[in-house]
Amino acid sequence: MPLVQIHVFEDELNQEQSNDLINEITNVVTKVTSKKLRDVTWVMINEVKSGHWGVGGNTLGLDDVKKLMVSD
Repeated sequence: MPLVQIHVFEDELNQEQSNDLINEITNVVTKVTSKKLRDVTWVMINEVKSGHWGVGGNTLGLDDVKKLMVSD
């Protein structure tokens, strides 16, 4: 059974966004594998405390993500 883990910052997603993300990820997994796996596809959203994440040796926080979202 597929297990997909997604890491986001604490409070980055509201409940509706989490629900949508879980549903869409499940849809993609079953499209690529088999529709029969839908009921046994697990999606876990893990929240990471802001500032406890880094890329390229630099610490990132939720404010950094929000800045990236505004620049779209």
